[in-house]
Amino acid sequence: MAKVCSIRGSKVRVGRKIHRSGLAKKKGGIGRHVTKTVKRKVSPNLQTKRIFVPELDRYVRIKLTAKAIKTINKNGAYVTLKKAGII
Repeated sequence: MAKVCSIRGSKVRVGRKIHRSGLAKKKGGIGRHVTKTVKRKVSPNLQTKRIFVPELDRYVRIKLTAKAIKTINKNGAYVTLKKAGII
């Protein structure tokens, strides 16, 4: 099952984590140095929700991010789902 938001299209992104070694200057060392970078994945805040659409008089089950849930609360379920092409 893909980790993709049905409304916004948000998906897993790839980033990097910096590995450092050494003691900080303010702790008496010669400073922290970057030794390497490691790839990591950043997942969206996905939740499966069952949303009631009054215009259709039925429930729709979709996978959403937290941001998309706020969009539905602001603009309404029918308008948002219609714009996304789900209904």
